[in-house]
Amino acid sequence: MPIVRSLPFQIRAVIALWIAFLTVATSVTEAARIRDLAHFRGVRENQLVGYGLIMGLDGTGDKKGTGFTLRSMSHLLESVGLTVSPDEMNVKNVAAVMVTATLPAYSRQGSRIDVTVASIGDASSLRGGILIQTPLEGADGRVYAVAQGPISVGGFSADSPDGSSVSQNSVTVGRIPSGALVERELGMTLDAEFLDLGLNRPDVVTAQRIADAVSAVQPGAVAVDPGTVRIPTEGVPSLVSLMAQLGEVQVEPGVPSRVVINERTGTIVAGGDVRIRPVAIAHGNLSIRIDNKTDVYTPEPFSPPGTETERAENSEIDVDDERASFFSLPSSSSLSELADALNTLGVSPRDVIAIFQALKEAGALDAELVIL
Repeated sequence: MPIVRSLPFQIRAVIALWIAFLTVATSVTEAARIRDLAHFRGVRENQLVGYGLIMGLDGTGDKKGTGFTLRSMSHLLESVGLTVSPDEMNVKNVAAVMVTATLPAYSRQGSRIDVTVASIGDASSLRGGILIQTPLEGADGRVYAVAQGPISVGGFSADSPDGSSVSQNSVTVGRIPSGALVERELGMTLDAEFLDLGLNRPDVVTAQRIADAVSAVQPGAVAVDPGTVRIPTEGVPSLVSLMAQLGEVQVEPGVPSRVVINERTGTIVAGGDVRIRPVAIAHGNLSIRIDNKTDVYTPEPFSPPGTETERAENSEIDVDDERASFFSLPSSSSLSELADALNTLGVSPRDVIAIFQALKEAGALDAELVIL
């Protein structure tokens, strides 16, 4: 069977499309809203978690060997006045689950939030089940919401008597839209003297640009550090109105010059104003083809007695060492110019990774190289 190591046309087409997209993506810089770049300190979500039981499953619940499910079922029955030992239970329509939810800032009593449930036993599916009333606690151990309701599972699975099965997505994880009632409020309060904007990605340039843009709306804003912009609120009649107004202010973020490479998948993402210093690059491909064949030699007529048919294994090796392509980039070349050069060579994603790594080692890449 032939063994070939070369650059197929399909890979050349894919890399050409990737470089074209990369050239366009790095040539456009747009402003973003402050609400997409930062958040107000003190206005945050909180995570909730709880342990509960799902009932009504069609024989797909936890098996008898799952002791904690049976004990939880026994405690639940005791709470309604029925005492049953876990050893006396043999049910397949109950599953133990962990319930998680996110409590938005300033949620009020009686409002509803979505919850997610995930099996922690050996249940094969949560489809068709109903979550029994489950308290959801915060990190401080206090109950902030109570969840209950039918499970929505975004997948399916089916088994046949011969042991074959088919499935799509996960059937042991589900959601309950608006499945929890908020019972306790967080009681957050904003500072009356100033508001602090926390940058989602701390950056000196972005922080200063936000401070300058905010000062046009609310004078006195200052970048305290790369991750915080402080805004005075003295004399502001409504903090909510000011927060809404500031959130829509447009700012052009400072994008770092960074090239991210995932060697496992061959993915390359370059962002920011990546510059290339004067450099020369050579690229070539070595293609090797090995053909194995078997030659059969049969005895000629009137051959001496005892002559047998013989087989011989022969190999043909063809080596094609392509002429290396050599090109140079002028001073302060942009990523688009490098992309055009690589596109001309028709290199593969793996070759592009090797070229970027070599550029960094040679000191010709003015960007941070991140390898995942």
